Amino acid sequence: MKENRPNCIDLFAGAGGFSLAAKNVGFKVSAAIEINNHACTTYRQNLIEGNSTKLYQKNILELAPEEIKHAHFMDGAVCDIVLGGPPCQGFSVHRIKDAGIDDPRNKLILRYFEYVAVLKPKVFLMENVPGILWSRHKKFLDAFYAEGKKAGYQLMQPVTLDARDYGLPQRRKRVFILGIRSDIEFNSVWPPAATHGIEKEIEKNSSLHPWIPATEVFKDSVPEDDENNIHMNHSSDLIEVFKSTPLNGGSRRDSNRVLPCHEKHNGHKDVYGRIDPTQPGPTMTTACINPSKGRFVHPTEHHGITLRQAARFQTFPDRFVFKGGLIAAGEQIGNAVPVKLGEVLLRTIAEGLNFKLDK
Repeated sequence: MKENRPNCIDLFAGAGGFSLAAKNVGFKVSAAIEINNHACTTYRQNLIEGNSTKLYQKNILELAPEEIKHAHFMDGAVCDIVLGGPPCQGFSVHRIKDAGIDDPRNKLILRYFEYVAVLKPKVFLMENVPGILWSRHKKFLDAFYAEGKKAGYQLMQPVTLDARDYGLPQRRKRVFILGIRSDIEFNSVWPPAATHGIEKEIEKNSSLHPWIPATEVFKDSVPEDDENNIHMNHSSDLIEVFKSTPLNGGSRRDSNRVLPCHEKHNGHKDVYGRIDPTQPGPTMTTACINPSKGRFVHPTEHHGITLRQAARFQTFPDRFVFKGGLIAAGEQIGNAVPVKLGEVLLRTIAEGLNFKLDK
Protein backbone atom coordinates (compact mmCIF):
# COMPACT_ATOMS: atom_id res chain seq x y z
CA MET A 1 0.00 0.00 0.00
CA LYS A 2 1.23 3.49 -0.83
CA GLU A 3 2.04 5.73 2.07
CA ASN A 4 1.77 9.04 0.23
CA ARG A 5 -1.49 10.91 -0.01
CA PRO A 6 -3.53 11.04 -3.21
CA ASN A 7 -2.91 14.34 -4.98
CA CYS A 8 -5.94 15.99 -6.54
CA ILE A 9 -7.25 19.15 -8.17
CA ASP A 10 -10.79 20.51 -7.81
CA LEU A 11 -12.28 22.16 -10.91
CA PHE A 12 -15.37 24.37 -10.59
CA ALA A 13 -14.69 24.19 -6.87
CA GLY A 14 -17.46 26.48 -5.63
CA ALA A 15 -17.39 26.91 -1.87
CA GLY A 16 -15.37 23.71 -1.56
CA GLY A 17 -17.63 20.75 -0.80
CA PHE A 18 -15.54 18.31 -2.83
CA SER A 19 -12.29 19.84 -1.53
CA LEU A 20 -13.40 19.56 2.09
CA ALA A 21 -14.41 15.94 1.55
CA ALA A 22 -11.01 15.24 -0.02
CA LYS A 23 -9.11 16.84 2.86
CA ASN A 24 -11.27 15.06 5.42
CA VAL A 25 -10.31 11.63 4.07
CA GLY A 26 -6.62 12.46 3.74
CA PHE A 27 -6.15 13.73 0.19
CA LYS A 28 -3.83 16.57 -0.77
CA VAL A 29 -5.74 19.23 -2.72
CA SER A 30 -3.02 20.93 -4.75
CA ALA A 31 -5.21 23.40 -6.60
CA ALA A 32 -8.78 24.55 -6.99
CA ILE A 33 -10.37 26.69 -9.70
CA GLU A 34 -13.46 28.86 -9.21
CA ILE A 35 -14.67 32.08 -10.82
CA ASN A 36 -17.38 33.25 -8.41
CA ASN A 37 -16.10 35.94 -6.06
CA HIS A 38 -18.25 35.03 -3.04
CA ALA A 39 -17.50 31.32 -3.40
CA CYS A 40 -13.78 32.10 -3.57
CA THR A 41 -14.01 34.17 -0.40
CA THR A 42 -15.68 31.23 1.33
CA TYR A 43 -13.09 28.80 -0.01
CA ARG A 44 -10.18 30.95 1.11
CA GLN A 45 -11.52 31.37 4.64
CA ASN A 46 -12.22 27.69 5.17
CA LEU A 47 -9.85 25.66 3.03
CA ILE A 48 -6.59 27.47 2.34
CA GLU A 49 -4.08 26.11 4.83
CA GLY A 50 -0.61 27.55 4.39
CA ASN A 51 0.57 26.85 0.87
CA SER A 52 -0.88 23.35 0.54
CA THR A 53 -3.76 24.45 -1.71
CA LYS A 54 -3.67 27.22 -4.29
CA LEU A 55 -6.99 28.73 -5.32
CA TYR A 56 -7.22 30.17 -8.82
CA GLN A 57 -10.01 32.73 -9.02
CA LYS A 58 -10.32 32.67 -12.79
CA ASN A 59 -12.57 31.73 -15.67
CA ILE A 60 -11.53 28.16 -16.40
CA LEU A 61 -11.97 28.83 -20.13
CA GLU A 62 -9.19 31.41 -19.84
CA LEU A 63 -6.89 29.36 -17.60
CA ALA A 64 -4.82 26.90 -19.61
CA PRO A 65 -4.54 23.42 -18.09
CA GLU A 66 -0.85 23.51 -19.05
CA GLU A 67 -0.40 26.36 -16.55
CA ILE A 68 -1.78 24.18 -13.76
CA LYS A 69 0.39 21.28 -14.84
CA HIS A 70 3.58 23.35 -14.81
CA ALA A 71 2.73 24.94 -11.46
CA HIS A 72 1.79 21.78 -9.57
CA PHE A 73 2.62 18.58 -11.41
CA MET A 74 6.23 18.73 -12.58
CA ASP A 75 9.47 17.26 -11.20
CA GLY A 76 7.84 13.97 -10.35
CA ALA A 77 4.63 15.32 -8.82
CA VAL A 78 1.63 13.40 -10.13
CA CYS A 79 -2.01 14.36 -10.39
CA ASP A 80 -3.85 11.32 -9.10
CA ILE A 81 -7.41 12.60 -9.26
CA VAL A 82 -9.32 15.38 -10.99
CA LEU A 83 -12.55 16.35 -9.23
CA GLY A 84 -15.31 18.74 -10.07
CA GLY A 85 -18.84 19.42 -11.16
CA PRO A 86 -19.24 21.83 -14.08
CA PRO A 87 -22.08 24.33 -13.57
CA CYS A 88 -25.26 22.32 -13.90
CA GLN A 89 -27.99 24.89 -14.52
CA GLY A 90 -28.03 24.10 -18.22
CA PHE A 91 -28.99 20.51 -17.38
CA SER A 92 -31.40 21.23 -14.53
CA VAL A 93 -34.65 19.28 -14.41
CA HIS A 94 -36.26 22.55 -13.35
CA ARG A 95 -35.73 23.94 -16.84
CA ILE A 96 -38.58 23.27 -19.25
CA LYS A 97 -38.90 22.08 -22.85
CA ASP A 98 -35.64 22.71 -24.71
CA ALA A 99 -34.18 25.18 -22.23
CA GLY A 100 -30.49 24.56 -21.72
CA ILE A 101 -29.66 23.03 -25.09
CA ASP A 102 -27.58 26.00 -26.18
CA ASP A 103 -26.54 27.10 -22.70
CA PRO A 104 -22.82 28.02 -23.00
CA ARG A 105 -22.21 26.53 -19.57
CA ASN A 106 -22.74 23.10 -21.09
CA LYS A 107 -19.48 23.57 -23.02
CA LEU A 108 -17.71 23.64 -19.66
CA ILE A 109 -18.12 19.87 -19.49
CA LEU A 110 -15.79 19.59 -22.47
CA ARG A 111 -13.39 22.06 -20.85
CA TYR A 112 -13.34 19.75 -17.84
CA PHE A 113 -12.01 16.98 -20.02
CA GLU A 114 -9.39 19.22 -21.62
CA TYR A 115 -7.94 19.42 -18.12
CA VAL A 116 -8.10 15.66 -17.79
CA ALA A 117 -6.32 15.23 -21.13
CA VAL A 118 -3.44 17.51 -20.07
CA LEU A 119 -3.06 16.45 -16.42
CA LYS A 120 -3.57 12.74 -17.18
CA PRO A 121 -4.80 11.81 -13.69
CA LYS A 122 -5.14 8.17 -12.74
CA VAL A 123 -8.87 8.78 -12.34
CA PHE A 124 -11.34 11.61 -12.58
CA LEU A 125 -14.74 12.04 -10.97
CA MET A 126 -17.34 14.38 -12.41
CA GLU A 127 -20.57 15.33 -10.65
CA ASN A 128 -23.66 16.79 -12.29
CA VAL A 129 -27.44 16.86 -12.10
CA PRO A 130 -29.63 14.04 -13.49
CA GLY A 131 -30.70 16.31 -16.34
CA ILE A 132 -27.33 15.70 -17.96
CA LEU A 133 -28.69 12.30 -19.01
CA TRP A 134 -31.63 13.75 -20.92
CA SER A 135 -31.65 13.11 -24.66
CA ARG A 136 -31.48 16.83 -25.44
CA HIS A 137 -27.99 16.92 -23.92
CA LYS A 138 -26.80 13.72 -25.59
CA LYS A 139 -24.32 15.49 -27.89
CA PHE A 140 -22.39 16.89 -24.95
CA LEU A 141 -22.24 13.60 -23.09
CA ASP A 142 -21.31 11.69 -26.25
CA ALA A 143 -18.50 14.16 -26.92
CA PHE A 144 -17.29 13.80 -23.35
CA TYR A 145 -17.13 10.01 -23.65
CA ALA A 146 -15.48 10.22 -27.08
CA GLU A 147 -12.77 12.54 -25.75
CA GLY A 148 -12.21 10.22 -22.82
CA LYS A 149 -11.75 7.18 -25.01
CA LYS A 150 -9.41 9.07 -27.34
CA ALA A 151 -7.23 10.08 -24.39
CA GLY A 152 -6.99 6.53 -23.11
CA TYR A 153 -9.60 6.47 -20.36
CA GLN A 154 -12.23 3.90 -19.54
CA LEU A 155 -15.33 5.84 -18.56
CA MET A 156 -17.78 4.02 -16.34
CA GLN A 157 -21.45 4.39 -17.13
CA PRO A 158 -23.06 7.38 -15.40
CA VAL A 159 -24.51 6.45 -12.02
CA THR A 160 -27.29 8.35 -10.28
CA LEU A 161 -26.74 8.33 -6.52
CA ASP A 162 -29.11 9.57 -3.83
CA ALA A 163 -27.41 11.16 -0.84
CA ARG A 164 -29.93 9.68 1.61
CA ASP A 165 -28.72 6.19 0.65
CA TYR A 166 -25.30 7.06 2.06
CA GLY A 167 -26.27 8.43 5.45
CA LEU A 168 -27.09 12.04 4.64
CA PRO A 169 -30.30 13.68 5.92
CA GLN A 170 -31.33 14.82 2.43
CA ARG A 171 -32.99 13.49 -0.71
CA ARG A 172 -30.51 14.52 -3.38
CA LYS A 173 -29.95 12.70 -6.66
CA ARG A 174 -26.83 13.52 -8.61
CA VAL A 175 -24.99 11.87 -11.49
CA PHE A 176 -21.36 10.80 -11.10
CA ILE A 177 -19.06 9.72 -13.91
CA LEU A 178 -15.82 7.94 -13.01
CA GLY A 179 -13.02 7.73 -15.56
CA ILE A 180 -10.04 5.41 -15.09
CA ARG A 181 -6.84 5.69 -17.12
CA SER A 182 -6.41 2.57 -19.24
CA ASP A 183 -3.07 1.60 -17.67
CA ILE A 184 -4.41 1.83 -14.11
CA GLU A 185 -5.71 -1.16 -12.18
CA PHE A 186 -8.74 -0.15 -10.12
CA ASN A 187 -9.53 -2.49 -7.24
CA SER A 188 -12.84 -1.22 -5.85
CA VAL A 189 -16.45 -1.84 -6.73
CA TRP A 190 -17.99 1.25 -8.30
CA PRO A 191 -20.27 2.82 -7.24
CA PRO A 192 -19.96 2.06 -3.53
CA ALA A 193 -22.88 0.12 -2.14
CA ALA A 194 -25.61 2.04 -0.37
CA THR A 195 -25.36 2.04 3.42
CA HIS A 196 -28.89 3.25 4.23
CA GLY A 197 -32.37 2.49 2.95
CA ILE A 198 -36.08 2.30 3.61
CA GLU A 199 -37.60 -0.39 5.82
CA LYS A 200 -38.45 -2.82 3.02
CA GLU A 201 -34.87 -2.67 1.76
CA ILE A 202 -33.51 -3.23 5.26
CA GLU A 203 -35.67 -6.36 5.53
CA LYS A 204 -33.85 -7.74 2.49
CA ASN A 205 -30.41 -6.49 3.53
CA SER A 206 -29.72 -6.37 7.26
CA SER A 207 -26.48 -4.45 6.74
CA LEU A 208 -28.43 -1.34 5.76
CA HIS A 209 -29.25 1.39 8.26
CA PRO A 210 -32.44 3.49 8.25
CA TRP A 211 -32.39 6.74 6.34
CA ILE A 212 -31.27 9.71 8.45
CA PRO A 213 -34.26 12.01 9.09
CA ALA A 214 -34.19 15.79 8.86
CA THR A 215 -34.55 16.03 12.63
CA GLU A 216 -30.76 15.50 12.81
CA VAL A 217 -30.34 18.94 11.25
CA PHE A 218 -32.55 20.70 13.77
CA LYS A 219 -31.79 18.88 17.03
CA ASP A 220 -28.73 20.98 17.95
CA SER A 221 -29.16 24.71 18.44
CA VAL A 222 -27.07 27.18 16.47
CA PRO A 223 -25.05 29.80 18.38
CA GLU A 224 -26.48 33.28 18.03
CA ASP A 225 -23.10 34.62 16.93
CA ASP A 226 -22.90 32.23 13.96
CA GLU A 227 -23.00 34.60 10.98
CA ASN A 228 -24.81 31.91 8.98
CA ASN A 229 -27.61 31.72 11.56
CA ILE A 230 -29.84 33.91 9.37
CA HIS A 231 -32.98 33.36 7.32
CA MET A 232 -35.11 35.41 4.94
CA ASN A 233 -37.16 38.26 6.32
CA HIS A 234 -40.78 37.45 5.54
CA SER A 235 -43.76 39.77 5.27
CA SER A 236 -46.27 39.74 8.11
CA ASP A 237 -48.84 38.20 5.76
CA LEU A 238 -46.51 35.34 4.89
CA ILE A 239 -45.69 34.74 8.54
CA GLU A 240 -49.42 34.37 9.19
CA VAL A 241 -49.54 31.78 6.41
CA PHE A 242 -46.72 29.86 8.06
CA LYS A 243 -48.57 30.00 11.37
CA SER A 244 -51.56 28.41 9.63
CA THR A 245 -49.46 25.67 8.06
CA PRO A 246 -49.47 22.45 10.15
CA LEU A 247 -46.20 21.74 11.90
CA ASN A 248 -43.77 19.05 10.82
CA GLY A 249 -44.47 18.64 7.13
CA GLY A 250 -47.58 20.71 6.46
CA SER A 251 -48.05 22.00 2.91
CA ARG A 252 -49.21 25.26 1.34
CA ARG A 253 -52.64 23.77 0.68
CA ASP A 254 -53.04 23.01 4.37
CA SER A 255 -52.71 26.72 5.14
CA ASN A 256 -55.77 27.53 2.98
CA ARG A 257 -53.63 29.98 1.02
CA VAL A 258 -54.31 29.68 -2.69
CA LEU A 259 -52.38 32.02 -4.94
CA PRO A 260 -53.99 33.31 -8.16
CA CYS A 261 -51.45 31.33 -10.17
CA HIS A 262 -52.57 28.15 -8.43
CA GLU A 263 -56.33 28.58 -8.83
CA LYS A 264 -56.50 26.53 -12.02
CA HIS A 265 -53.75 24.07 -11.21
CA ASN A 266 -51.80 22.84 -8.23
CA GLY A 267 -48.55 24.57 -9.11
CA HIS A 268 -45.48 23.28 -7.31
CA LYS A 269 -47.05 21.53 -4.34
CA ASP A 270 -44.00 21.86 -2.12
CA VAL A 271 -43.60 25.65 -2.20
CA TYR A 272 -44.19 27.24 1.22
CA GLY A 273 -44.33 23.74 2.74
CA ARG A 274 -42.72 22.76 6.02
CA ILE A 275 -39.91 20.25 6.14
CA ASP A 276 -40.98 16.89 7.58
CA PRO A 277 -38.43 16.10 10.31
CA THR A 278 -39.25 12.38 10.26
CA GLN A 279 -37.96 11.95 6.69
CA PRO A 280 -34.76 12.94 4.87
CA GLY A 281 -35.04 16.59 3.92
CA PRO A 282 -35.63 18.02 0.45
CA THR A 283 -32.85 18.65 -2.04
CA MET A 284 -30.94 21.77 -1.06
CA THR A 285 -31.07 23.88 -4.22
CA THR A 286 -29.49 27.28 -4.85
CA ALA A 287 -32.75 28.75 -3.50
CA CYS A 288 -32.82 26.57 -0.40
CA ILE A 289 -33.40 29.51 1.94
CA ASN A 290 -36.46 30.73 -0.01
CA PRO A 291 -39.78 29.05 0.93
CA SER A 292 -41.32 30.24 -2.35
CA LYS A 293 -38.96 27.87 -4.20
CA GLY A 294 -39.67 24.63 -2.38
CA ARG A 295 -40.40 22.89 0.92
CA PHE A 296 -37.96 25.03 2.86
CA VAL A 297 -40.01 26.24 5.85
CA HIS A 298 -38.72 25.24 9.29
CA PRO A 299 -40.63 22.25 10.73
CA THR A 300 -41.95 24.17 13.75
CA GLU A 301 -40.88 27.82 13.44
CA HIS A 302 -42.56 30.37 11.21
CA HIS A 303 -39.79 31.15 8.75
CA GLY A 304 -37.59 29.55 6.14
CA ILE A 305 -34.58 27.53 7.18
CA THR A 306 -31.35 29.34 8.01
CA LEU A 307 -28.13 29.16 6.05
CA ARG A 308 -26.61 27.06 8.81
CA GLN A 309 -29.47 24.57 8.69
CA ALA A 310 -29.17 24.33 4.90
CA ALA A 311 -25.43 23.74 5.29
CA ARG A 312 -26.12 20.97 7.80
CA PHE A 313 -28.35 19.25 5.24
CA GLN A 314 -25.28 19.33 2.98
CA THR A 315 -23.21 17.93 5.91
CA PHE A 316 -20.90 20.92 6.19
CA PRO A 317 -19.58 21.27 9.76
CA ASP A 318 -20.78 24.27 11.75
CA ARG A 319 -17.23 25.69 11.71
CA PHE A 320 -17.50 26.14 7.93
CA VAL A 321 -18.60 29.73 7.29
CA PHE A 322 -20.23 30.81 4.03
CA LYS A 323 -19.50 34.37 2.92
CA GLY A 324 -21.33 36.84 0.69
CA GLY A 325 -24.65 37.30 2.44
CA LEU A 326 -27.92 35.39 2.45
CA ILE A 327 -28.55 34.89 -1.28
CA ALA A 328 -24.94 34.29 -2.33
CA ALA A 329 -24.31 31.87 0.54
CA GLY A 330 -27.52 29.98 -0.21
CA GLU A 331 -26.39 29.52 -3.80
CA GLN A 332 -23.01 28.21 -2.65
CA ILE A 333 -24.67 25.70 -0.35
CA GLY A 334 -27.09 24.49 -3.00
CA ASN A 335 -24.35 24.09 -5.61
CA ALA A 336 -22.01 22.12 -3.35
CA VAL A 337 -21.26 18.43 -3.40
CA PRO A 338 -22.48 17.15 -0.01
CA VAL A 339 -19.38 16.67 2.09
CA LYS A 340 -20.14 13.24 3.54
CA LEU A 341 -21.19 11.85 0.17
CA GLY A 342 -17.93 13.12 -1.28
CA GLU A 343 -16.07 11.34 1.50
CA VAL A 344 -17.75 8.01 0.71
CA LEU A 345 -16.91 8.28 -2.97
CA LEU A 346 -13.32 9.40 -2.44
CA ARG A 347 -12.57 6.65 0.06
CA THR A 348 -13.76 4.14 -2.52
CA ILE A 349 -11.52 5.70 -5.16
CA ALA A 350 -8.50 5.77 -2.83
CA GLU A 351 -9.00 2.09 -2.05
CA GLY A 352 -9.32 1.33 -5.75
CA LEU A 353 -5.95 2.99 -6.36
CA ASN A 354 -4.34 1.20 -3.38
CA PHE A 355 -3.70 4.35 -1.41
CA LYS A 356 -3.41 4.07 2.35
CA LEU A 357 -5.32 6.92 3.94
CA ASP A 358 -4.40 8.25 7.36
CA LYS A 359 -8.02 9.14 8.17
